[in-house]
Amino acid sequence: MKNLQIYCITLNPQHKNLIEKIQYLPVGLGDKNFSSEWLQDKTGDSIAFKNPYYGEYTFHYWLWKNNKINFNGWIGFCQYRKFWKKEKDNQNISDFNSLDKIILKEIPIEFENYDSILVESQFVNVFRLSKFIKNNLKNMILKPSFFFNKNKRTIKFHFDMMHGHGNLDKAIDVMDEQEKIGFRNFVNKEVSFNPQNMFICKNKEILFSYYSSVFPWLERCEKIFGFEKKNIFGLKRIYGFLAERYMSYWFKKYTKHATLPIQFKDITDFL
Repeated sequence: MKNLQIYCITLNPQHKNLIEKIQYLPVGLGDKNFSSEWLQDKTGDSIAFKNPYYGEYTFHYWLWKNNKINFNGWIGFCQYRKFWKKEKDNQNISDFNSLDKIILKEIPIEFENYDSILVESQFVNVFRLSKFIKNNLKNMILKPSFFFNKNKRTIKFHFDMMHGHGNLDKAIDVMDEQEKIGFRNFVNKEVSFNPQNMFICKNKEILFSYYSSVFPWLERCEKIFGFEKKNIFGLKRIYGFLAERYMSYWFKKYTKHATLPIQFKDITDFL
């Protein structure tokens, strides 16, 4: 019996057969017409209407609130163009079979002493200066040292530059008191986080414990940011970006975590 169950999230109904071929569970989100054979987030206790703003977290909410997990083992999530890899390598993905061979299907025995698995860290203090000059010239003029001193390019600095200055502080202000100080210290000191909103939990209890922490916070954030259909991706999807940073903090605080690499490959190429 497999010790790992992975939900693969997509926006494309044509991906079903490919997702099932890699032995993952196909999850269809968004407005396209998915058949009843798909897992979706539109039934029962649902926030599917928030998907343009929350991203994949509307499915996480559905799993949690409707108690949809019965699997007794590791539970993970990936996306139709981002997959967990067994090993770190630079193998060329020329066809579907080459992708199938390198992606994670079982949790290796050496991970049994861990509670969670996150994507390898992304460092925010290394970036193309031209990108920040284009979007943040005013801030560069006011605080030039932040752009030339790597130690000052923290998670908070990066979030301010990419998702609106001061928005992360506003969100932290409405956190539970038990997390507010720790998470604020985390984003003000750390220069990396675990990206892509991808994670694997050893069991359902750990997963639901995370959900019970992140979702009440995001709901309070709605009173600050609302649901305006902004043209700027970094603002419209702010709830997903907030959760992405909090995910790194929460799993590092409450679980013993390991990391694995991921493979970027859109399975649409194999249709």
